[in-house]
Amino acid sequence: MPFNILVLSCLAYVAFLFLVAFLAERRAAMGRIGWLRSPMIYTLSLSIYCTAWTFYGAVGYAARSGLEFVTIYLGPTLVFVGWWLLLRKLVVIGRQQRVTSIADLISSRFGKSNLLGVVVTLLAVVAATPYIALQLQSVTLSFGVFASETPEGWALPDRDSTAIWVAGGLALFTILFGTRNLDAKEQHHGVVLAIAVEAVVKLVALLAVGIFVVWGLAGGPAEMIERIDASSIADWDLQPGRWAGLIFVSGAAVICLPRMFQVMIVEDGEERHMARASWAFPLYLLLMSLFIVPIAVMGLERMPAGSNPDMFMLTLPLAEGQGTLAMLAFLGGFSSATSMVIVESIALATMVSNHVVMPIWLKLRPKAAMSGDVRRIVILSRRLAIVAVLTLGYMYYRLSGGSAALAAIGLIAFVGVAQVLPVLIGGLYWRGATRMGAVAGLVTGFAVWAYTLYLPSFGPGAALSVAVFEQGLGGIGWLRPQALFGVEGMDPLLHALFWSMVLNTVAFCGVSLFTFPGPVERMQGAAFVNVFDAEASGPQGWARGRAEPEALLVMTQRILGKEAALAVFAAEARGQGKDGYLPDATPDFVAGLERRLAGSVGAATAHAMISQIVGRATVSVEDLMAVANETAQIMEYSAELESQREELTRTARQLREANEKLTQLSVQKDAFLSQISHELRTPMTSIRAFSEILTEGDLPPEMVANYGRIIHEEAIRLTRLLDDLLDLSVLENGSVQLNLSLANIQQLIDRALASAGHTRPERVFEIHRDLPSENLFVRTDADRLVQVFINLISNARKYCDAEAPELKITVRQRAGRVSVDFVDNGSGIPKQSQGIIFEKFARLTDQTRAGGAGLGLAICREVMANLGGTIGYLPGQGGAAFRVTLPLRLEQQAA
Repeated sequence: MPFNILVLSCLAYVAFLFLVAFLAERRAAMGRIGWLRSPMIYTLSLSIYCTAWTFYGAVGYAARSGLEFVTIYLGPTLVFVGWWLLLRKLVVIGRQQRVTSIADLISSRFGKSNLLGVVVTLLAVVAATPYIALQLQSVTLSFGVFASETPEGWALPDRDSTAIWVAGGLALFTILFGTRNLDAKEQHHGVVLAIAVEAVVKLVALLAVGIFVVWGLAGGPAEMIERIDASSIADWDLQPGRWAGLIFVSGAAVICLPRMFQVMIVEDGEERHMARASWAFPLYLLLMSLFIVPIAVMGLERMPAGSNPDMFMLTLPLAEGQGTLAMLAFLGGFSSATSMVIVESIALATMVSNHVVMPIWLKLRPKAAMSGDVRRIVILSRRLAIVAVLTLGYMYYRLSGGSAALAAIGLIAFVGVAQVLPVLIGGLYWRGATRMGAVAGLVTGFAVWAYTLYLPSFGPGAALSVAVFEQGLGGIGWLRPQALFGVEGMDPLLHALFWSMVLNTVAFCGVSLFTFPGPVERMQGAAFVNVFDAEASGPQGWARGRAEPEALLVMTQRILGKEAALAVFAAEARGQGKDGYLPDATPDFVAGLERRLAGSVGAATAHAMISQIVGRATVSVEDLMAVANETAQIMEYSAELESQREELTRTARQLREANEKLTQLSVQKDAFLSQISHELRTPMTSIRAFSEILTEGDLPPEMVANYGRIIHEEAIRLTRLLDDLLDLSVLENGSVQLNLSLANIQQLIDRALASAGHTRPERVFEIHRDLPSENLFVRTDADRLVQVFINLISNARKYCDAEAPELKITVRQRAGRVSVDFVDNGSGIPKQSQGIIFEKFARLTDQTRAGGAGLGLAICREVMANLGGTIGYLPGQGGAAFRVTLPLRLEQQAA
């Protein structure tokens, strides 16, 4: 297999993955999720557990240690078979709390503590760095295998340069498809589908090599079994302690690894998917491990002495002249390495941005939640974090020099991330667990793991001196890294696992017993421990907070984006029986909004940002008493009373608002009657007076012409007023005749701008448009729609009070409807007037400035209702903002 063909095949494979991810992202953007969230895709995405370490290293592991490699598959198998014990609870909590990472889960459980988020993030980064280095090394070594076999004497390019290219390509792919948008659910459909494709590729590759070995080289299963019996692997002795320890640590790792948490819980965590995966994923692992021993036995038999058993997957087919099979195996190993690095980078970048960057940014700029572009900061920080994580992995690869220490680094990393397990389980099942206990347990476990396993893995004299190895830290004998507390003779891995988990658990439980959880910790503890109890959501933390809905909307737009935020607020307003985009800031709504924001910036950051708006009045003494009361009946009674009180409060508020609105309408109507009398009387008086003068005769021709012109203009004015009243009456009765036809939105806006240009023509008015987005065709009554546009543009020209007035017109198409936004840069409409501007006779300025009868927006509302659309005021946009929404195709109603 020529090396250059291998490189071209590798590039083509990467391009194929880019295409798969791109098509999946585009399909998801169109709302066609469908099979992208199927149980099959979910199960295949879990295959990132099988990295290059398991793809290549399992064969080498079997060649060196016999069947011990099976423990790496048995641990996850037991966890998934018993999924209802722990994984089901994690999935439900992940969905309810909208957690974005395992650090976010721990942080959220213990009072949304950012300190815990930082601790878990640092632990995960430290544990994952050598693991990423291992993947880079495996890809580099696999390139080296092919380079050494080229007849032209192809020399492998510098290993470091190869690793840089691999890391750079992975960073580019991860940034493109992992941080393109800030999604409220942190789901990356393109990445997940690419991972699923890679799962199929590596499984097919491993099975293909295995079938070739059993039937192509050994001559069949019976002959293969005989060769296994005759090999050194058959002499392997079971070590029960090490066997049990490895099963435990691999089971803990599949729960706590950031990448596994990302695909299990964050990307598509649903109970029905988990139920399918409970047997499908173990089946996948079984297939992945089926031919490990045959490949190892045949490699030991046929490859020269001294060959690296980790590379038998490649070297064995190459030695037998099976270049195509070797290339398939290479792509399988390449898939194993890249999928792990991509998902791990996304998970770690999310943790770093949510728990390190964003809290620092909010600390330095506390007002940024209201005025800053949070989305841009979050996305930028995640991209930089991805580059930093891969850079750390590359630096570890360079510093370690691809030494033999990497062969065991997978298990070292497993023990590192397993330190999260005691806190995780305690948080899910023990309400008495406290934040301080969690910090103590994590820090203790992390320190013991680093001292007894991680640092010694570099070898004596590297990270730890020889004296520390032999005499202990500070010369204290019972502090020797691999003989802690005088316990000698244990396997180093089991020694570190035992002491780190024991001391971790003791510190966690001990400190929790002697500390008292805070109010938010108690509430979160109840929500997590009793997650399956619908009543366990408990009292709301924002019960006494006072939040201004418009302030919440402005902040939400900074994080979720304008359209998503408006959709959330409009849906809540409809649910409360209100029009518009500003619902009441009820505790339920604020709590739900916090969970939604937590999906983008993490629980701790979302809590801190809402606290700034609510005034940090999150919990009262009554809340604490309610949390402390664990009697179900009392909880139910309290919740019912609270619900009734809130309902009464909300009803009273709505009645008060309705009364205020009626009062304003009454005033407006009185004013209108006065004005309409004036408007009708004035032209009639002029017409009567000048017509009487004309009937007297003996007037100069010039005066006759002038008086005739005045009578004509007054008649036109009177006619226009009557036309408006008649038009509004026809629209309200639904008896208007619509002339439906295809119309281009861009042309309609052009017509409206030309017609509205006569309104205050002396003002310089800057218009901002996006012409490509306006090139949409709709089937509607074009003249009526232009009438609405003219009214909105004319209002902007009349009432925008900015020194340099501007109007931004934005057109969007979504789900069969078109929306057109008109947003100026003036001071906007006061909140107390936003509810009446679409009522008849409503005018917000003085009568002379308005120049009309206050029927314009009322007519617009009725026009849009007849066109099957809506018109509404958009709060929180900086100036006066209106949105016109209409269907792409309006069907003629039957007469």
